[in-house]
Amino acid sequence: MSTRSALRRLSELHSGTEIWWDSSPLVFTRWRDETRSAWTDHPRLTAALDELTFTSLDGVLRGCTTNPPLALEAVEHDRRRWIQWAEERRNVLDGTQELAWTLYREVLRRGAEQVLPLWEQSDGAVGQICGQVDPRLLHERDAMVKQGIELHATCPNVMVKMPATEAGIDGIRVLSSLGISTNATLGFTVSQIMATARAAREGLSLAREKGVDLSRTRSMATLMLGRMEDAPAFGEQALAAGITLSESDRRWAGVAVARKAYRLLQEQQMETKLLLASMRLGPSLDGQGHIWHLEQLAGGDTVLTIFPNILASFMQGYAETPLEATIDEPVPMHVMDRLLRVSYFVQAYQEDGVTPADYGSLPGLVATGASFSQAMQSFDAIAHEVRGSNDSV
Repeated sequence: MSTRSALRRLSELHSGTEIWWDSSPLVFTRWRDETRSAWTDHPRLTAALDELTFTSLDGVLRGCTTNPPLALEAVEHDRRRWIQWAEERRNVLDGTQELAWTLYREVLRRGAEQVLPLWEQSDGAVGQICGQVDPRLLHERDAMVKQGIELHATCPNVMVKMPATEAGIDGIRVLSSLGISTNATLGFTVSQIMATARAAREGLSLAREKGVDLSRTRSMATLMLGRMEDAPAFGEQALAAGITLSESDRRWAGVAVARKAYRLLQEQQMETKLLLASMRLGPSLDGQGHIWHLEQLAGGDTVLTIFPNILASFMQGYAETPLEATIDEPVPMHVMDRLLRVSYFVQAYQEDGVTPADYGSLPGLVATGASFSQAMQSFDAIAHEVRGSNDSV
């Protein structure tokens, strides 16, 4: 029986595997302390919690992803103090929107500083934190690029999160040419992943021609697994094809798209790293719970960014379970035969399944972009509250 934790064994399956925290670092310590209290009867698990740290490369964490809802969650965790912070600046900043944007950037800055030790100890090889541009600007390249430069200036380890829309991907090309690390979010298809990789490659090539130092510049592309699999359009189009999707079918669909994108990135020797996000529990087979988003995508040169609840479930459920590298394995043929009868899956799986002009209309992107935008509106509302009811948002 191995004495190494499940996360440690997962990270050791490939030298390029990175385990990231999928939430704001500002809620990390509280979550870890609460989890430790819940696990007092399990000393092996509580010892494994000590491996979760942003202060040393001896731990298993290598970075952090945030987005507007996760940044808002950090504010709500300590709302009184954040309101006080904003009140101290309400007469200095010009208007509600500037106050809201400054508050959002400050949440990112404080989180970045917590992750910064990993970045400094690795000389920028790891230790990034993703900070997202305003999701209400999905199709406004220049405005997003401007915000991306501002976010990067917040802290040297900030990786700018741009949407995988046509405008956002071209913005990645621009930011990459400036030597700024980027991550394409709102990714639901192989096409988006590969378009991002090509844009980053072009931008990085331009940077090299200009003599830009790229020693600490990284490129990533996110696949939002659970959001892709659980989109209502998937089930609707499956039913139209005479297929009722099981939980296993949905999880296999995300695994298949991830494995395809990973294979293409490796074969084409892209400089962009696949970041797997939006993980879900499941499926449950013969009464046994699984986390296929980790179990079936293990052993790759990837970033696995993990929600707190998934992190805890994996540490518990896989404490005694052997782990193997699986990301290069084929998806069972009978499963693929079913999935390839569903147009939603074909669009996600085929490299040419969707054109860049249509990225912005993908069901998952539309729905997730709307939820991200709502979180930014909540930042505006906080700023409006602080500045007073006579100040328009």
